[in-house]
Amino acid sequence: MTTNLDRLAAKHAQSIITNTQSQKASDIENTVTKTLGVLQENGVYACFLYLLAKEKENGKVVVSEILNLLQDLNFGWNKPHDLSPDAVLKHITNNVTQNLERLLLTKETLEQMLIYARYGAKARQVAEKSTNSQQQEETP
Repeated sequence: MTTNLDRLAAKHAQSIITNTQSQKASDIENTVTKTLGVLQENGVYACFLYLLAKEKENGKVVVSEILNLLQDLNFGWNKPHDLSPDAVLKHITNNVTQNLERLLLTKETLEQMLIYARYGAKARQVAEKSTNSQQQEETP
């Protein structure tokens, strides 16, 4: 069976936006944009290092969703049972980085997911601003 990578990227990007409704959209956009930069400049492993070390709560959501995407790629990369930094990094080292072709495909798919999530966060920011301005106009 063929996997539609763009659909997977979009699905998991939407999940990031949905699972961070309690956070400010600008914070999510910032996290996703920085993560995308690290991924593009330094690779998949560095992306996880960054999220686990620097991006506290938002990072946990993004890491979890990336792991869900990796599992959905059907390469046999099931999520680690323990989502501690050590377990996640070991999982990436032992599974994702083993095969260069799969690693490059994974990197491209993650880039697409993060781009979609960034635009999703921007769209949510616009919606939040619109809602706030409407509420201010209604308040006498």
